[in-house]
Amino acid sequence: MKKIMFNDRYGLTQAVIEGRKTMAMMLINIKSTSDVQVRIFAGYVQIIGRSGDVCAEKKLSYKVGEVVAVAQRYQDIFDYSNCVNPYAWEDDDKPSGWTNKMLTKAELMPHQIRITGIKCERLYDISEADCLREGIRYLPQIGKFYFEDMRREEGFYFDDHREAFASLIDKVSGRGTWDRNPWVVVYEFELVK
Repeated sequence: MKKIMFNDRYGLTQAVIEGRKTMAMMLINIKSTSDVQVRIFAGYVQIIGRSGDVCAEKKLSYKVGEVVAVAQRYQDIFDYSNCVNPYAWEDDDKPSGWTNKMLTKAELMPHQIRITGIKCERLYDISEADCLREGIRYLPQIGKFYFEDMRREEGFYFDDHREAFASLIDKVSGRGTWDRNPWVVVYEFELVK
């Protein structure tokens, strides 16, 4: 089983676990995006040049129907209540992955998602509904769209769903990502466990 990682700082892993985030975008690195087309074909993203020839191919990370583990740090999922001595592990004895979810094993993750759809689009093509599926929240009491920085315990509030998503994608993928309007592979999914 493969695993997929979501950003913890902005609460995206928790949004997946709660069923609020049901879509993930992965950037496609193309040097020139003005005169190319991008399509999904036979498990690959193909970049098509002006002449109609395939310029490049990138294998998709996941396929429709595949069940993928949601990566979490062991310290976030380990249940001390089943331990006789919850402090039995010394710092040196903790498994790799205790504080780094990149080092965890997919089969030990308690939450999985099933990929239900894959599409390719430009970042600016995102709809209001898809912004919400990406983890942006709406607070009807004040009429604002928002997301949170979990480390700083700070919220970022916006009048428009696209403004909120643009800010989030820049924080997660690097400043200027929204302005570049890159091609993205969009994985749609549902929580299965």
